Amino acid sequence: MTVRPDRTFHATAKLAMQAPVENFAYTLMLSPDFSRPDGLAIVDVDPKSKDYGKVVHSVIMPNKGDEFHHFGWNACSSALSPLNGHPFLERRFLIIPGIRSSRIYVIDTKGGPTKAKIHKVIEPEEVFAKTGYSRPHTIHCGPEGIYVSTLGGGGPEGTDGPPGIFVMDCETFDVIGRYEIDRGPQDKQYDFWWNLPRDYMVSSEWALPPQFEKGIVPEDLLSNKYGHRVHFWDLRERRNVQTIDLGVNHQMALEVRPAHDPVKEYGFLGVVVDTTNLEGSIWTWWREDGKFHCEKTATIPPEAAAKDDLPPLLQGFEAVPPLVTDIDLSLDDRFLYVSCWGTGEMRQYDVTDPMKPKLAGSVHIGGITRKTKHPGGGDYRGGPQMVEISRDGKRVYWTNSLYSTWDDQFYPDGIPAAMVKASVGENGGITLDKDFYVKFPEGYRSHQIRLEGGDCSTDSFCYPSV
Repeated sequence: MTVRPDRTFHATAKLAMQAPVENFAYTLMLSPDFSRPDGLAIVDVDPKSKDYGKVVHSVIMPNKGDEFHHFGWNACSSALSPLNGHPFLERRFLIIPGIRSSRIYVIDTKGGPTKAKIHKVIEPEEVFAKTGYSRPHTIHCGPEGIYVSTLGGGGPEGTDGPPGIFVMDCETFDVIGRYEIDRGPQDKQYDFWWNLPRDYMVSSEWALPPQFEKGIVPEDLLSNKYGHRVHFWDLRERRNVQTIDLGVNHQMALEVRPAHDPVKEYGFLGVVVDTTNLEGSIWTWWREDGKFHCEKTATIPPEAAAKDDLPPLLQGFEAVPPLVTDIDLSLDDRFLYVSCWGTGEMRQYDVTDPMKPKLAGSVHIGGITRKTKHPGGGDYRGGPQMVEISRDGKRVYWTNSLYSTWDDQFYPDGIPAAMVKASVGENGGITLDKDFYVKFPEGYRSHQIRLEGGDCSTDSFCYPSV
């Protein structure tokens, strides 16, 4: 514990944007066939460094079969909250859950990214015993602890009871217990985030373990059995106050991104696919007079394709859906980045007016049928997936793997791990950096990215920006 707040904590998003730029990025590596342990790669992202774009350190785990997916910090700017905050914590530990094993690793970054090492391993039995949940997924640091969303309930199939969120102690890393007191109709879980001063949380839905672990289940998708609702919670009372159904055809409501400035009571949600027309979509949710609303504000069409160019899963459609698998919002709440994993496109929307997103920039790389190479010559396969924005909003990083069994269905030729970067224009627009193309050890795939010193995907700010 420090004697003054960690210098990487910022009371407002505006202050965070003025922080020093990142020199390193932490990136997850997973072994899709479970033949080796998953790992954490530290990538040099300093253009002045001789190791620019290279993996300069890695932490390989002691177990196989974890399937890393998402991860986050033990503490962030939310520690500065006047409501139960812990202002003297350090942003020091990375919390990495294994979505398939239900095991959680705590990585200590004290001494710098290149000194990262395993601090503690939380075995799945502790998660099961104290929460009744399984398949931990998303990590967010709150004022009083670490919040972890899960994709499975109890039992071998993860279907004995609904999944939910549990809380860990942010200093000892002990699992404390379930978050929910009254979950209402919520029976699936994916992402979650909050507005701390306004005291509410938003959560979304993907699927239950039998619907994703062995790959997408076409019959369930076409029967609209994946998640299609968004839930709103009284954060402190831990109860569901409202659920909005987007319509059963809007399958897999995944990433939620509230505005960073807590004065603004709105946010964005990405939906993977509309089963009536294969569109992806962006939704804007907001609160007015104490009631939440959610409206589709942007759509992304599929691309026509020849049957023989498509994987078996899509041949009957003769089209490539965009597959919106991740979204991320710049700290100034100006630009929303949308990963179209199927068509191989990264979209940038100007969301200055959150009800009218305007397409401001786009680059293509990878894609099921496009197979666009990197401008530096790299044979990028897969499509833009997990996206991370620098604090100052001038750089955007992303990787290319979604989930091992889904990768194999949509990209049967394989997805070697890669990480790329785009530069952001002063007034919008994005351009791929031809000199930045990270190659990882053979046999791995790459997933989520976290930046040195914190990032806009994990921090929740307590005070309005001025």
